[in-house]
Parts: sequence; C-alpha cells; structure tokens
Amino acid sequence: MSLKKKLIILNTTIMLGLGSAFAIPSVKAESISDIQSERTGIQSDISDAEQVIQELKKEQSKMNSQIAQIETAMKENDKKIKDTKQEITDTEKDIDSLKKEIKALEERIAKREEVLKERALSFQESGGDVDYLEVVLGSKSFGEFVNRVGAVATIVEADREILSQQEADKADLEKKQATVEKKLQSLKDMEVELKGMQSQIEDQKAETVNMKAKIEKKESETEALKQSLENKDAGLEAQIASIRENIKKEEERKSSEKADLNRAADEVNSSNSSSKESSSSSKGEASASSSSKGESSSNSSKNSSTEKPTASKTETSSKPSSANTGSAITAGYKYIGNSTYVFGGGRTASDIANGRFDCSAFVAWAYKQAGVNLPASTGALTSAGRQVSKSQMQPGDLVFFNTYKTDGHVGIYVGGNKFIGSQSSTGVAIANMGSGYWAEKFNGRVVRVN
Repeated sequence: MSLKKKLIILNTTIMLGLGSAFAIPSVKAESISDIQSERTGIQSDISDAEQVIQELKKEQSKMNSQIAQIETAMKENDKKIKDTKQEITDTEKDIDSLKKEIKALEERIAKREEVLKERALSFQESGGDVDYLEVVLGSKSFGEFVNRVGAVATIVEADREILSQQEADKADLEKKQATVEKKLQSLKDMEVELKGMQSQIEDQKAETVNMKAKIEKKESETEALKQSLENKDAGLEAQIASIRENIKKEEERKSSEKADLNRAADEVNSSNSSSKESSSSSKGEASASSSSKGESSSNSSKNSSTEKPTASKTETSSKPSSANTGSAITAGYKYIGNSTYVFGGGRTASDIANGRFDCSAFVAWAYKQAGVNLPASTGALTSAGRQVSKSQMQPGDLVFFNTYKTDGHVGIYVGGNKFIGSQSSTGVAIANMGSGYWAEKFNGRVVRVN
C-alpha cells in the first residue's frame, strides 16, 4: 500500500474518531436535557406539594385551636358537673332538714290534738254535754254567773290559741311539703341535665380523638408525598451527575485517542514530502476547527440543558356566598369554625366574644342581632312563636331535636334540610337534618318566631 493511500486512510480514521468523540457526548447531552426537563416537572410538583403542606399546616393549626377550645369547654363542663353534684348534695341536705321540720310539726300537731282531746274529755266529765252557753245561763246567782263567764272565757281563749297554733302549723306543714316536692322535682331535673352534660362531654371527647387522628393522618400523608417527590428528584439529579461523569470520561478517552492519532499522523507526515505534509497539516487544522465547533456546540447544549425554567403559579381563592336567609341566620356565620359548645355558655359578654355557646343561647343571641328577644332555654323556645308543620318549614324557623331529653337541642332552619346551631362536637356549624344523626333526632317540632 502506498504512503499516500495510508495517509488518506489515517486521516479518514482521525476524522471519524474526532466525529465520534463529540457525537456521543452530544447524544448524552440530549439525554441530560430530557432528564432535566423531567426534573423540572418534578420540582414543580415539589413546589405544589410545599404549598399543599403549608395549607395543611394552616388547617392543622386551626384544628389544634379547635381542639384547645373543645378541651377548655370540657374542663368547664366538668366544673359544671361538679357544681351540679354539689347543688344536688346541698338540695338533699335541704330536703333532709325540711323532713325533720315536717316531722317536728307533725309531732306538735299530734300533741295538740291529744291536749284538745283531754280538754274535751275533762269538760265532759265536769259538765257533761252542756255547752258554754248553758254553763253561763245555768248560774244560780250573779256572782256565780260572773265566775262562770270568766272560766268559760279562759277556756275559750285557751282553746282558741291552741286551735290557732294548730292551724298555723298545719299551713306551715303544707308549705314545707310543697317546698320539698318542688326541690325534689328540681333535683330530678338537675339529674337529667347532669346526664345530658355527660353525654355532651362524651361527644366532645370522641370528636377530639377524631380530629387528632385526622391531623396525624394528614401529616403522615403529606410527609410521605414530599419525601417521595424529593427522592425522585434526587434520583434524577444523581442520574444527570452520572451522565455528566460518563461524558467527561468519554471526552477524556477520545482526547487521548485523538492525541495518539495526531502523534501517528505526525510520524507519517514527517516521512512524507513537505507539500504533502503541508496538505496534511492543513487538513489537521480544518479537523481541529471542526472539533472546536463541535465542542462549542456541545457546551452550548449543556448550558441550555442545565437552565431551570421558572414555573409560574397562580392562586385562586373563593369565598362562599352568604345565603340571603335573614340576619338571624347570617349573624351566626362568623362563628362557624370559630366557636365552642359550652353547656350554659353564651349568656355573658365574655362567652359571646369568645364564641362559647350552648344551643339555646346561640339561637337567642342570633335573633337578638335581628332585633328579636328570645328566651335562652330550649323549653321556653318551644313557646317563642307559633307551631307550624315540618312540611311548611322555611328559613328562620326554630327546629327541635330529642337528644338527651325531649327538645334537648334547638337550631335555626336555613333551608335545604339544613340548620345552623351550636352543636357539642363542632360548636356553631351548619348541620344536615335530612339524613344521619340529626334526621333521627329531629322530633318534628317547628316554631315560627312571630
């Protein structure tokens, strides 16, 4: 084979080598660009996840606040239970005291009855069945008449005093017996209220446990999502780093091959004529120029592939429109998600300012905002207007439920089988009375406030 042919083959080999040296990194650079594009999408997902996490944290903070309110209400309800128990104890003492007084009255009345019987017996023994008038008119002389009148007057006055005391004690006895019956009824009512409070507290405890479980579940799910995205992003980052390392090694290997080929070319060229050597050198320069352009193109591709696009985010927020169902209903909207059920709450300025209501106090407060004064007890609210059938219910009507007692819960109907009220597990909230718990407890009583 001639030297010229060998030189052509060698130069062709060099050009092919130089071409492959930059072709492979270029392909790999395109792979990096694809991976980087995928990574950009994942980073956008991570950003979205971060926003979700922030929203969840806000929700968790809100839940924690609600739990704190419920726990505070539970403590206050516990205190009310203790106070009620103490009141029951005091009432029982009062009843015992009244029973002793009643027993003493009965003993005095019985003793007086014995005295009156003895008087009657003694009178009969001394005068038979003669009455006071016969005793006076039967006197034989004026002196005896006077004496008899005095004696009769003394007897009559004594009898009158005994009879008067007897009547007074009997009236006092009837009064004390009525008081005992009233206190006994009050005691029974307190026992019913006590059971109701205990039931409400159990509901609040169950709701607290449920809310805490929701918080823990959301925290776990959110952290798992975030960790999964970060792991995927880290894996892609490692993949890009690996490709870049392979590109670097490939470039180093090709550079080494290029150097070897150049040295071989120099050896061939040195044995060739000066013109051929000049021609070969010119070809080498052209090849180097082509290589430089390839490198520049590769670097440009790498630079463009590593730029991170900025993902634009748009946030939308919407607020539920207030239903136009009257100021008594809309007044309570501000307490939805921002209140606590407290048995006996809502009757002081402090309770109202802090959103602490029981069901009847909330209804009374809501209607007061509409300029209507209503009583703050469920029993009294049943007579706060006229009764209408449940088929005629309209927003603003009072609806009643049999919970721990008949008409134990009350709310304001808002339409669509829903009502707003202060519930033990949620505080002020809109609840569904068309199905579930409240549908079962709804007793059909509907009162339209006049």
